Amino acid sequence: MSPHHEKRRQPSNGYGNGNGNGHPRRSQPRQPRDRHLNPLEKHLVAATGEFVRTFFFLFFGYAGHLMVLDQGAATSGASKVIYISLDYGFSLLVTVWAFYRISGGLFNPAVRVELEDKNLPSSAAFLIPTQLIACMCAGAMVKVMFPGDIASVNTTLAPGMNLAQGVFAEMFFTSYLVFVILMVAVEKPKDTYLAPLGIGSALFVAEIPGVFYTGGSLNPARSLGCAVAAPSFPGYHWIYWVGPLLGALIAAGYYRFVKICHYEEANPGQDDATAPPEV
Repeated sequence: MSPHHEKRRQPSNGYGNGNGNGHPRRSQPRQPRDRHLNPLEKHLVAATGEFVRTFFFLFFGYAGHLMVLDQGAATSGASKVIYISLDYGFSLLVTVWAFYRISGGLFNPAVRVELEDKNLPSSAAFLIPTQLIACMCAGAMVKVMFPGDIASVNTTLAPGMNLAQGVFAEMFFTSYLVFVILMVAVEKPKDTYLAPLGIGSALFVAEIPGVFYTGGSLNPARSLGCAVAAPSFPGYHWIYWVGPLLGALIAAGYYRFVKICHYEEANPGQDDATAPPEV
């Protein structure tokens, strides 16, 4: 057979790739495909975050509250109020800071409605039952783990407070806290990363009068968990649902009002880091 009819063989490099350059063929690393959650999975993940957040917030809130009552025999009543207010305020601050990326650190159904406009993957059908289950678990755990009467941390009215005063007090306490949440967290100003400080501080401020006069609920889950664990419900337990709900609606309504009125034009440049300082 003539030479030009012979098949040329590619020199083998010993690796079976037939490149003839003496180097093995390097396989390209396979890029992982992005995995996105479907809507149901988003709801479930957010619900787990809300359960853990609510549980930790109330577990440490109830436990700290119980400790102050058990160990504060020689402490003045005003000092106890401050300690209890700090307990709930810091418990909320830390848990919101840790979990707001997962579930938004929700507080009230009215806040959830506002956050829904921000495309937060959450739903009242998932989160509200989750909060209620978590608060009862927190109350039960504190009851079985620590000495003392869990019923002593129930939200109750101070002597001289009537039902109407209790409802309106809880309404104003809650409206203050919810409006702070909406402005420092939902609005996304330049200092949003510090929003948990504002939210925890707002709860602390509201709890100073709240702990003494109404028990400082500001959230139906706060009142429900310890009452179920006791079990001990005051005859006016309903005010700790009506008051916070009204307060949250008022805060959400005013937030809507200032948004419609373009509040940022009334005091412009607050989030502009390059704006020159006013003289």
